[in-house]
Formats: sequence, structure tokens, C-alpha cells
Amino acid sequence: MSGAVSRLVPEARAPKTVVQKFGGTSLATPESREIAASRVLEARARGVSPVVVCSALGRPPDPYATDSLAALLGPARHGPNRDLLLACGESIGSAVFAELLTSWGAEAQAMTGSQAGFITDDAYGDAKILRVEPYNVIAALQRGVIPVVTGFQGVTEAGAVTTIGRGGSDLTAIALGDALGSEAVEIYTDVSGVMSGDPRRIAGAHTVDRVSYAEMVELAADGAKVVHAKAAEMARVTHTPYVVKGLRSNFGTTIDEGATPDSLRPVSGIASFKDATFFRAIQGDLHDLEARRQLEVELFRRLAERGVSVDMINVNNAGIFFIADSEKVDVVRSELQNLNLALRVRPHCAKISIVGAGMRGTPGVMYRVVAALTEAQIEIIHSTDSNITISVLVPEEEMARAEQAIHDSFRLGRPTAQPETVGGSK
Repeated sequence: MSGAVSRLVPEARAPKTVVQKFGGTSLATPESREIAASRVLEARARGVSPVVVCSALGRPPDPYATDSLAALLGPARHGPNRDLLLACGESIGSAVFAELLTSWGAEAQAMTGSQAGFITDDAYGDAKILRVEPYNVIAALQRGVIPVVTGFQGVTEAGAVTTIGRGGSDLTAIALGDALGSEAVEIYTDVSGVMSGDPRRIAGAHTVDRVSYAEMVELAADGAKVVHAKAAEMARVTHTPYVVKGLRSNFGTTIDEGATPDSLRPVSGIASFKDATFFRAIQGDLHDLEARRQLEVELFRRLAERGVSVDMINVNNAGIFFIADSEKVDVVRSELQNLNLALRVRPHCAKISIVGAGMRGTPGVMYRVVAALTEAQIEIIHSTDSNITISVLVPEEEMARAEQAIHDSFRLGRPTAQPETVGGSK
């Protein structure tokens, strides 16, 4: 979903609210659920009315995790039956958590996506939220009851249960925060906010205090796992402020309009993913410009119709360059084999994205990236850039070293540092 959800009429406005979303790992054990419940009561003590969004309990092999439920049906295609089954995980989580709050003296009511007013289309497995009509949520708040809403699910106009895709609980929380006009959305995870890089691979990675909506969209799309990309995009479009916090630390990163970009510190963070394959399609003996353009259109049409998502795209006289998930290699080969082109394929690549609003118009950022990787003797296979992102493709086995080299080059482990810039454009 990319647009705003429906807004409420003034007389239906909720009390001052904060939406708190708890992921599967935050609800997996009795201990973690008690910590989550304490966060809800802390919000109430601050004078706001908490609205809770719950994911399914735990991760596989936990019995009520989404993937565990999906395994019951095996490879069955998405449809109303599968979505009804998958929605059970969030329903169980919400009921369990609502009862915990009630046992602590804070009356709570579990609500399905339907009861909370999430109306979607019928694209099962990845439904689009059409509107949110949270009148039951508001009625509960006005009675002093804490609504505990199932994430990840909604209902069609005809009443069929739907699920809204991976990361759907994040999207539920942002959509609900927008519809209620909440002061903020708090997304609790097992890490303390948005990191400057993955701490499992990068020494010195730290929590970033604040990033802009646009920066978070780029980080989420390029591999940062703390917020799903669809939720980050919706927050950007609707200007819904949110915070990503560690459940135990209660500390994290604020995502909003962002601080004024700092050209002295142009990079906010690094996001990466592997299992990518690099493709270079070299057009055959085509001297006619119109014929070349038609070939390019046909190539991308075929891939789109087969559901192949492509990234790091560059089209020029030297060929058509892009990456795709490694599992799609055979599909790409079969679709393009009878076109007038030679296909070069390089597997086992990793995409590393350097994101920062401060790099817009700041000279020397690309120089620092190239210099860092060159000094580390890491091959740059391909690169692309936008206003606030530079992405480089490197050999998969070099991903961690490349991340560390770039992180060190921009001194991201030292928030007070002021790296120099070097002449030229980005």
C-alpha cells in the first residue's frame, strides 16, 4: 500500500493514542510477553492511550509462527483458505497478550483485522489495504479498554479474511497510527533500533538516533530488517512518525522528517543482502535505435510477467545490466534465450547500499566508497546511485569486508566524527 488510509471524521477521533507493535520474537516467551506488557502500561502512565498490534508468537519451529502454520498446507497457492489459516497466528498472539494485560488489571480486548476495520482487496497473500475504519478500536478506547489488534490481516468487502504480505504487522501498525492520528507508532524488535550497519558483521556498528522517512525507505528496501519496506514507504507517504525500539532496552531510532542533512556526515547507514546474481544482456547486431529500444522493452516485459524482480538496473549502449535473486537464474535464462542478445551471468554477488540524506549534492561520497573498496582490494562488479543512495555489487564472499571498509571510511562508528570531503560530484 502506498497511499494514505482513510482518515476519520473529527467527531470519531480517538483519544490521544500511541500504537505499539510487538513482533514475534517480542511475544515468543512468557518473559518477553511480560516485558511487552510493561511497555504498554508505561505508555498509559505517560498519559496516552495505547493501541497494541501483535504478530504471531515466535518464529519456526514455534507451533503458532506464520511459517509453521504455512507448513501445514505445504506449497498450496495463496487463496482464502490459506489466508484464513495464516491469520490464526496473529489471532492467537493477540488473544494471549490481551489476557495477560487483563490479568495485570488493565482491561484489554483482542480484535481481528476485520473487527479493527481493515478493509483490503482480494489479492490473497499480499492484499492491499483499501481503507481503515477503526470505530471498534475507538469505542474500546473510550471505554478505557486497551485494543489488541491482530497484525498482518484484514478482510475483503465480501468478508473473506486476507493477509497483507511479509512484514504485514509493521504495515498494520503504521496504517492504524495514520487512521487514528496517533502521536507516534512504536515498533518493538529484538534489536535497539536502526543500526549504522549489521553488528553481526561490522565492528563498531551502533544505533542511529534519527533518520528521515526517505532514508528508512532506502535502508529497508536494501536489506535492513528492522522495518518492512512497505511499512516504511507508507509512513513516508502519510507522514506518520514512528520509533523502532529494542524490547528490552526501550531505546531506539526515531523516524520522521529527519534532522537537517549534514554534508559533513553524509551517510547514515549501510544495508546489504546477498544471494544476488548479476546479469549483463548484450544486444546483438542491432544498429537501429528503435529496434534496440523494442528489445529492451521486450526483455523487461518478459521478466515482469514471470514475476522476476530486478534491481540495480542500467541500460546503455554497452548492454542491459541488472541483478535478480539467485533463485530466479533459470527463469531469467529461459525467458531471454530466444532474444537477439548474449546473456552473461555472474552468481554469488552481494549488494551493499550506502544511504544518507546528507550525500545529496555533497562532493566526494562516491570517491570514498571506491577508495575504501580499492584499498581493501575488493572488486566492484557494478554500481548504481540515486539522490540519497549509492549501491555497489561485490563478490558475496567479500560482503563483510566490504561493509567494514565502507563503515570505517565514513567513520560511522564515531557519531561525532567529521570526515572531510573530496572534490568532484557524488
